[in-house]
Amino acid sequence: MGGDSGHRPLVIVGPTASGKSALALELARRTHSRPDIAGTTELVSVDSMQVYRGMDIGTAKPTAAEQADVPHHLIDLVDPAERFTVVDYATAFEAAMADITGRGAAALLVGGTGLYLRAVVDGLTPPPEFADIAAELEAEACAAGEPEGTVALHRRLVELDPLAASRMEPTNLRRIVRALSVCLGTGRSFSSFGPGLQSYPEVPFRIVGIDAGRAALDELIGDRYRQQMEQGMLEEVRRLAARPLSRTAAQALGYKELRAHLAGECTLDEALNVAVARTRRFARRQQRWFVRDPRITWISHGSPAEMADQIQQLES
Repeated sequence: MGGDSGHRPLVIVGPTASGKSALALELARRTHSRPDIAGTTELVSVDSMQVYRGMDIGTAKPTAAEQADVPHHLIDLVDPAERFTVVDYATAFEAAMADITGRGAAALLVGGTGLYLRAVVDGLTPPPEFADIAAELEAEACAAGEPEGTVALHRRLVELDPLAASRMEPTNLRRIVRALSVCLGTGRSFSSFGPGLQSYPEVPFRIVGIDAGRAALDELIGDRYRQQMEQGMLEEVRRLAARPLSRTAAQALGYKELRAHLAGECTLDEALNVAVARTRRFARRQQRWFVRDPRITWISHGSPAEMADQIQQLES
């Protein structure tokens, strides 16, 4: 790492609560303390929820002190009411990278949003979006009831694009609606928009993943929710609940469940139990997403210092 432009930028990935941000901070601080390396290392968030201002505790956003210690990019970009897409992220990423490298610094990418990562690492251009068609499809699925409505949409996708349909679960409404809306909106199959996520070409990045076992990760997720509640997450959600939220922001892990509690739909313990369970399922999906990528070099989960040592050993 450091300001040497001959080095490929490092990317740290892994499931939620695995310690990515703490590891990235440790690596950046080590670089700053080494007189033999010119320039500094700046962190670039690859997180679809940290882009929203005011969603701080629940997204495990770097603290003000951490941001003062090490420069961070691509956090607090938009209001939670604003729609923010992977294309928006890719555009902001290009500008951030130009700024970082233009000052002779090095970028260290860190995050767990797989689609955002693939968009910038592989330069993927997603198919156009058709919000009106997507809304109609979702309403159709809702009217038919779940999961029958979603499965029915999946059958339509099988007819229009069997390849795309084979790549997703017949109960994954979000992905089915996305693919089907593109088919209907463009008259082309969703899978025709390039090799997509099934291709893993060489890229000018070094990607390192944190390998945390399922039991350890489950415990880390539970611990993090307890810490976030102590830090005031419920009050953060209470402030947000009084404001309009974009569809993406409204689905954020933990926020959705705590809003339900504040609306009187469940107790606080019930909300937290659902949030923890939902986050653990999400972490499993992240693990499955990243393990498919053969370009990732895996390190064992540990303290930030232990994981940083493993990465530096890889580089030596």
